[in-house]
Amino acid sequence: MLSFLVILCSLLAACRSSVCPCERPELCQQIREEKDFEVFIFDVGGKTWKSYNWSMVTTVAVFGKYDAELMCYAHSKGARVVLKGDVPLSYIVDQDNRTAWITDKVMLAKSQFMDGINIDIEQAVEEGSSEYYALTSLVKETTEMFHREIPGSQVSFDVAWSPKCIDKRCYDYVTIAESCDLLFVMSYDEQSQITGDCIAMANAPLRQTLDAYDQYLNLKISPKKIVMGVPWYGYDYPCLNFSQEGVCSIEKVPFRGVPCSDAAGKQKPYKWLMKQVNSSMSGRLWDDEQQAPYFNYKDQNGQIHQVWYDDPQSICPKADSVMSKDLRGIGMWNANILDYSDDPDARQQTTMMWNALLGC
Repeated sequence: MLSFLVILCSLLAACRSSVCPCERPELCQQIREEKDFEVFIFDVGGKTWKSYNWSMVTTVAVFGKYDAELMCYAHSKGARVVLKGDVPLSYIVDQDNRTAWITDKVMLAKSQFMDGINIDIEQAVEEGSSEYYALTSLVKETTEMFHREIPGSQVSFDVAWSPKCIDKRCYDYVTIAESCDLLFVMSYDEQSQITGDCIAMANAPLRQTLDAYDQYLNLKISPKKIVMGVPWYGYDYPCLNFSQEGVCSIEKVPFRGVPCSDAAGKQKPYKWLMKQVNSSMSGRLWDDEQQAPYFNYKDQNGQIHQVWYDDPQSICPKADSVMSKDLRGIGMWNANILDYSDDPDARQQTTMMWNALLGC
């Protein structure tokens, strides 16, 4: 009873101490309207958000420093702004620690006039372990407290591109989906565990990506709980060997029990990709099997690199499947990494990437 009173007093104190930073006080009111179609984006800081396509955005997950100006602007456009939630699972196995963490996040959301939380926990979990059950409880209890303390708030949870223990993330996906409002499926980094040949491949090959949504749906998870996440970045792989057929052998970098992974490459933002492809040795190439673009270039030391990425041509069929599978929506990691400058080519590329989220 005492701990409940402490939590209640903390929540009331947070509400009283918060002063609305917006020019119009009504912009500090939480967004409660449910949109039929979600365009769920991640913002990692800076001011590029001023150039986003706000006619599309419904939810912004803030993974950078809190920006009151962003919150006010998003609310003016009817878009939710949600916190990032991450915590070591070993810590929240303890019920008191779990309750304290959730309470802290609710207090923070209230003090910053936020509309919910995006839980981004990508830790390895063994099925049936204490962490397995703690994570499931965390999502349920977070959703219950947020819904109670901030009516109409949204609780989302980020999941791997497939529910089949990807990266040893053996979560109780069904119960988690039932407990929260949305699952954001991270349909990227799909080469985080390469079990076959150690070669450069697409970040999110089409067939593999879409098959994984069927895996989620076959678990009887409602399609209206599922948001597809697509990558707005690519991987730059230095080739240890470059075959006559254009196959790029990469360094063996183990990850969570497999000998090879995309950690052999470096993530590159879309704006870098668009500049680099123009000066590459190959120009833009297309792989029919993986339905993805790539290119090859030589660095200053003469080493060949192979770069795999996504662009409107590879994203469009994925977005079309969001409609055909009747999913809740689409989003990307992350919204900041396009080129929002006034360069005419960049503006066209940026517009096409945003438009691709709605399909072909």
